[in-house]
Amino acid sequence: MLPLSWRMLREKPAPLMPPRDAAPVEWRISDALVPYADAVAFMDARVAAIAAGAAPELIWLLEHPALYTAGTSARATDLVRACFPVHNSGRGGQFTYHGPGQRVIYVMLDLNRRNPDLRAFVRGLEDWIIAALRTFAVKGEPRADRVGVWVSRPEKARGKGGEIAEDKIAAIGIRVRRWVSFHGISLNIAPDLAHYSGIVPCGISAAHFGVTSLRDLGLKVGMSEVDLALAREFEPIFGQVLPSP
Repeated sequence: MLPLSWRMLREKPAPLMPPRDAAPVEWRISDALVPYADAVAFMDARVAAIAAGAAPELIWLLEHPALYTAGTSARATDLVRACFPVHNSGRGGQFTYHGPGQRVIYVMLDLNRRNPDLRAFVRGLEDWIIAALRTFAVKGEPRADRVGVWVSRPEKARGKGGEIAEDKIAAIGIRVRRWVSFHGISLNIAPDLAHYSGIVPCGISAAHFGVTSLRDLGLKVGMSEVDLALAREFEPIFGQVLPSP
């Protein structure tokens, strides 16, 4: 999650397409659980190669074993109980959870060739997830003061001021090196939401804000169905993809 000072009102999205002669973005899916340290090491190497022009951009879809990650703004007090391994991360944001049933999307795109505007980039990521959720008749929404994608839950208890309850379904935390992005998005398909109890997710502690998933919303959607929606909705925002062989 990016600092709130980086947020902006949602205006017409800035273009995020690559040049017309750019190679397609590689699209890779890992079926087995990927250890977090292995994923970070891979991203470090791939970002360097992309920046050097030695490798194509990459979207990597995977799942991690159950763990917590701490972003650059994480507060020690937001680690309530270390139920799972805790990894310090160079991404923006605070604490979040990763685990089976959650689609982690690592986004390695060269913003030098697209648009070196981090606010526009994050808005593009939000728009991508919102469009994919629309496939399943889920109304995901951005918030000007909170990064990520949220779902209104009017059936839940309201906030102290009468605010409608909202649950986060997708978290975003990125890092940029030489204007190549890495880390990315976690989208909850069917994780064990009780695993979030060990942290204050993204530092947001208000009682009427929580976390949700497609399964929690009553949808029986498989990971492969979500992957297809993500691939389809990626291209109008970020350009053509090419599946890995």
